[in-house]
Amino acid sequence: MTRAATVPETVTLHVPFRIAKRGGRKAMQAPAEAPEPRRPDDALVKALARAFRWKKMLESGEFVTIAELAARERIAPSYLTRVLRLTLLAPTIVDAIVDGKQGPEVTLARALEPFPAVWKDQYWSTAVTRGVRASSPPSLNWPSARRSRPST
Repeated sequence: MTRAATVPETVTLHVPFRIAKRGGRKAMQAPAEAPEPRRPDDALVKALARAFRWKKMLESGEFVTIAELAARERIAPSYLTRVLRLTLLAPTIVDAIVDGKQGPEVTLARALEPFPAVWKDQYWSTAVTRGVRASSPPSLNWPSARRSRPST
C-alpha cells in the first residue's frame, strides 16, 4: 500500500510564551490575550496552612509563647510572626490565594510584608493584594468608620 499524499518530515509549531519567576520557581507565562489557568502558588498556600496551624497551637495553649513555638519548629521567631500575620488576611483574599485567583505579583515575599489589619483596607494595600483580581472590595457589611459618641 502506498499513500497518495506525502507527509512532511518536519512540522514547525510556534507557541508564544515567556518564562517568569513565581514563588521561587520558573513558570511559563502565556500572552496577555490567552486565558491564564488558575493554579495556586504552593509556597503561599503552604505558608497560609502553617500560619493557621500555628495560630491554633497558640490559642489551644499547646505553646505559651511564639518563642517557644519557634524553637519547636526550628525557625526564627521573627519569621514565625511574619507568617502568623497571614491569619489576619481577609477571608476573600485567603480564598483567592487558595483558589489560585491572585495575580502573579502576589508572592510569599510580598504577602509577608506589613499590611493593614482591617480587611477593608487590605484590598487597597500595595503589599498584599497587588494583583488580586478585584476592582473593589466585595460588598460586605463593613462596620462604619465613624462611631457615635455617647452624649455626656
